[in-house]
Amino acid sequence: MSKPSSPSSHRTAARAAVALALLAMTTLAACSSGDVPDDGPDVLRVLAGSEIKDLEPMLKRSGVKVKISYTGTLDGAEQVASGGADSSYDAIWFSSNRYLSLINGATARLSTETKIMSSPVLLGLKTAKVKELGWEGKPVSWDQIATAAREGRFTFGMTNPASSNSGFSALVGVAAALSDAGEALSAQQVTAVTPKLKEFFSAQRLTSGSSGWLADAYAKEGKVDGIVNYESVLLGLKGLSLVYPSDGVVTADYPLTLLASAKPEKKELYGKLTAWLRTPDTQREIMTTTHRRPAVPEVKPGPEFGTAPLLELPFPNRRTAADGLITAYLDKVRVPAQALFVLDTSGSMEGERIEALRHALVTLTGADATASGMFSRFRSREKVVMVPFNDSAGQPQSFALPEQNPQPVLGQIKSYAESLQAGGGTAIFDGLRTAYQQAAGSGADHYTSVVLMTDGENTNGISYEDFVSFYQGLPPAQQQIRTFVVLFGDSDVDEMNKIATLTRGAVFDARSGSLASAFKEIRGYQ
Repeated sequence: MSKPSSPSSHRTAARAAVALALLAMTTLAACSSGDVPDDGPDVLRVLAGSEIKDLEPMLKRSGVKVKISYTGTLDGAEQVASGGADSSYDAIWFSSNRYLSLINGATARLSTETKIMSSPVLLGLKTAKVKELGWEGKPVSWDQIATAAREGRFTFGMTNPASSNSGFSALVGVAAALSDAGEALSAQQVTAVTPKLKEFFSAQRLTSGSSGWLADAYAKEGKVDGIVNYESVLLGLKGLSLVYPSDGVVTADYPLTLLASAKPEKKELYGKLTAWLRTPDTQREIMTTTHRRPAVPEVKPGPEFGTAPLLELPFPNRRTAADGLITAYLDKVRVPAQALFVLDTSGSMEGERIEALRHALVTLTGADATASGMFSRFRSREKVVMVPFNDSAGQPQSFALPEQNPQPVLGQIKSYAESLQAGGGTAIFDGLRTAYQQAAGSGADHYTSVVLMTDGENTNGISYEDFVSFYQGLPPAQQQIRTFVVLFGDSDVDEMNKIATLTRGAVFDARSGSLASAFKEIRGYQ
């Protein structure tokens, strides 16, 4: 059934959520909690998903020094399963361990698992839209939601299931409900339900690599009728009614999990932290400040959660089914992407920098064999446009990946990337202007976005102010195209932030990290 979110009761949480999202929107990169040593016998090192970032202020009062490093769900799962996390971390804390548990050998890397809180993944729609659909106060199934989506009666945003647990959980829930799977989804059921999924996701008009960025984009722009996200996030947004599908949901249970490799003193810290997190007072604070449901029976859920019991939908019990579901979404189900890459090939890129650029682009053609690498590659049905620039904007090169057998086109993109050479000046805004000109005529049949990568300041061609004038003169549809900026080398940070703000995009910082990793992360937003 649907239930309205009260603006007055959630104002504080909304401000906190938006503040966190704005912080993430400014510079998106893996990071660690500050003011805590990297290691020591009194430091618990935790590898976590960004979803738990809003708990950091509380953790400072836990009596345990906690050092948190953030990563994506798939990257984190593979790091743990391969043993790569054993020497660097003592515990992990993601919104769910379900995907991790599907990887061969992963469970042997884990020790004690403690559930801290929970939040189901739901559909939040503008209250007026819920009334228009006739769903107010009534049971609504995923099949009814899918029918309304197919008929174009509402639009929504959702995170990329290859990048974010909320998107993955939603995809699993919708697929399980629409396939009438009484048990865990099989690979055969994924194939059978794909046409229904395509109808449902035809209503998706906004995508993102993180739940926080999605919520902030929705709150600031309101271009879609609603979003699929955690209940905790939806309760912090104004003017939404939450739709609790009568046939079930997939719930995040946020298990703080000790690694089997943790030393005895770290096990003691883990025990102290989990005990504190599950005290009634802490559980109430988590519930009131983050709108997540308590994990202990002594604390009763607040009235904002309603009284209806939640039916949990089955989760895939084989990695092949889970990966097949994500692949079907990317290659057949979702609205395909049109990605324009504006690439700095000026003289300052010579040497290691141009080689890093070549490598980053080649990575997106499938050279990275990890799960996160394979899911972030250029996909079937996608349009890719390369716009190099130095003294001026170079000749755009377009690539159209077919739905069947995209490998030959991926090979062409690889060859193009390997042929890039550095030399000349830096006409950043000439390149960016050319990309927006190339995107003219983009319609709702593709998600169109621009990636701008530069290692320096603008020295040639039009100025930032000239580009602003050009951009503001574009038709409204072209102004909806976001630019995701990659800081690299000696980028002008202030000017790049202005570009991201102007186009409602985001900044990804690769100055001290890998350019390939930044490109992979951006793929979650395209």
